[in-house]
Amino acid sequence: MLHRDYRFLVDCGEGTQRQILRSGLGFKRLNRVLLTHGHLDHILGLGGLVSTFARWETIDRLEIYGGRWALQRVYDLIYGVVLRGARPAIEIDFVEVKPGVVLEDSEFEVVAFPVAHRGPSLGYLFREKPRRPFLSEKAEAIGVPQGPERRRLVDGESISLSDGRIVTPDDVLGPPERRAVLAHIGDAGEIAGLADVVRGADLLVIEATYVERDEHLAKQFGHLTAARAAELAYEAEVHQLALTHISRRYRESDTLEEAQAIMPNTVVARDLDHFRVLRKHVERES
Repeated sequence: MLHRDYRFLVDCGEGTQRQILRSGLGFKRLNRVLLTHGHLDHILGLGGLVSTFARWETIDRLEIYGGRWALQRVYDLIYGVVLRGARPAIEIDFVEVKPGVVLEDSEFEVVAFPVAHRGPSLGYLFREKPRRPFLSEKAEAIGVPQGPERRRLVDGESISLSDGRIVTPDDVLGPPERRAVLAHIGDAGEIAGLADVVRGADLLVIEATYVERDEHLAKQFGHLTAARAAELAYEAEVHQLALTHISRRYRESDTLEEAQAIMPNTVVARDLDHFRVLRKHVERES
């Protein structure tokens, strides 16, 4: 996931670094890993990734975010298996995540929330903070000149006009408007309580391991069917749904047909797909 100067990797299963290389994105600035949970298919790739970073010196610091249990397993993997007592060539920070804001700046934030899946698990919201639009017509009517004065008003400062009048941001800015939101949920055993968290997201990425005819397996192993994932997206009024973690026992068309019957704007995400997330608009490139 990329946003301006930020770059995040959500989970790191086997083969992740190979797929990163195939994608053409490379490893530059890939210094933050967000873990949804500590099951091996979501963390095993970190061993190879850390080893690669240490050899190639692509970055000098790696931040790994996750719940306590997930971080403990990753720590054992890196220091007990990969390094085996050796000193890491890069700085590795383990950041324990609890529900709430994980990191933010003036325009963007990452928020973690709890997810039920055979033990502690997390989902993440990547969202641009609301922005008050600049009302050009009102600014023209007041006599605000083009140039840095308008930038100062957008930044929340008042300005003085050449005739001595004071113009405040409230004079030329509209009410806050919601901006782009990406919701990412890894594995999940149930959808209860998630609709309010992901409500109105422009893109929801979530697992759909099974289809309804195997609902008993979904319950047994703590996963979702395509129908349950679609119900969540529909109830939460999500703009687009992208399904992942599909079992190989199904054809993609089986999963897609089941979900689209409930949530028409659904796709099955494939390796190396690119999604550009805008407010109420998602562009997909395969």
